[in-house]
Amino acid sequence: MKKKKKIKYVHEGHYVAEVQVELLEDDTGWSPYLSIEDANKLDDVRDAIRQGDLKSAGKYGRLYELRPVAQE
Repeated sequence: MKKKKKIKYVHEGHYVAEVQVELLEDDTGWSPYLSIEDANKLDDVRDAIRQGDLKSAGKYGRLYELRPVAQE
């Protein structure tokens, strides 16, 4: 089994969290996949953002606020 680091982006409302996870690769048809811990981490970030708890969401990685750009 190989492990490969990857950045996953969690988009919720006006925010995006950049979270580092490990993808697990093996010879099964399910590869690549996340560990239970990393899947829970992504869920925790999404829940924290939904609840407005940006401090907790920021513990898992970078947090960005999305703003509309004026179009001409």
